[in-house]
Amino acid sequence: MNKLGVIVNPIAGMGGAVGLKGTDGSELLERAKGLGAVPRSENRAQLALDAVTRMSDELEILTYGGSMGENSVLACGMRPTVVGSSTTSTSTTEDTRDAARTMAKVGVDLLLFAGGDGTARDIHDAVGTSVTSLGIPAGVKIQSAVFATNPTVAGQVASSYLSGGSRRVKQAEVMDIDEDDYRRGVLSARLYGYLEIPDDSSRLQNRKAASAPSEKSVHSAIAADIFESMNDECYYIIGPGTTCMSLLERFSIEGTVLGVDIIRAGRLVGKDLGETKIIETIDDHDCRLILTPVGGQGFLLGRGNQQISPAVIGMVGKENISVIATTDKITSLGGRPLLVDTGDVMTDSYLSGYYRVTTGFRETTVYRVSDCT
Repeated sequence: MNKLGVIVNPIAGMGGAVGLKGTDGSELLERAKGLGAVPRSENRAQLALDAVTRMSDELEILTYGGSMGENSVLACGMRPTVVGSSTTSTSTTEDTRDAARTMAKVGVDLLLFAGGDGTARDIHDAVGTSVTSLGIPAGVKIQSAVFATNPTVAGQVASSYLSGGSRRVKQAEVMDIDEDDYRRGVLSARLYGYLEIPDDSSRLQNRKAASAPSEKSVHSAIAADIFESMNDECYYIIGPGTTCMSLLERFSIEGTVLGVDIIRAGRLVGKDLGETKIIETIDDHDCRLILTPVGGQGFLLGRGNQQISPAVIGMVGKENISVIATTDKITSLGGRPLLVDTGDVMTDSYLSGYYRVTTGFRETTVYRVSDCT
């Protein structure tokens, strides 16, 4: 009987929808709660575990108590073996490491963990490449290459790996992101280490690729194209990324390269907004949403822009979403679709389809957006 280890970081991703870009540290966690942030990682873990229930009779599932995994396993109708529990009401970095070490000692065949880059670093510190692991994306940034493209796919990869399919593995990058810099609008990323993961390239995300300095002129050309069609009566929600930032620079607006801003008639209406403020600002107004995919990964929604929630998308409408990207960024995907992982299956399905992508001044291409399934 295969042994599946399950670890959930219950606070992962809570800062995303409220615009905090992470919840590392107790002060930020309390601030996120004060802004109305709600836990999301247990539900994300449950989506992954739903995909392994078909082989539950062939599995022994080991997990930590309560919100660190037990709740998610029980919610799927499976009974886990609880091998430990958090020492506090809210799990800590050390709790995650202890859980991973315990499961390594027990000898799990696969360690499935829900969280973001910080959780991946904790798993790395605890077990390194000694245990085959796989991340369920539940954090804000998720720059590392050890995560599946969405929770359901994580469960499918785990199921395939454990059910006698290919046991091929590879080492994938764990990235270290400085959250303080990230909140200041600076993405400081370095290679932290590696985890051993199932070798299933088509269903695992790549690590984020940085924009090349030479792209600045192309960004300006894209901004010029979008500028020509802008309406002074419309509210424009500007997503994160250097390509989107070039549009703000055209108006000499000091926006947030890693946050979400709103402009109207060439003026800044709201800066670095969370979900609630976005909804309040665009309520009863014509609005458009301008997005650029994450380089190397191709995520259009669900990585670093959780403020643009299913509720926001419902107010904007699919027909009012503009996608902008350099030709190099699109070409680097090698034909793989752009991805959406909003946390809501119906919204992801609604967003799927073909979009006209602005790649330069009066230059466009048509490209497919997929819900990761």
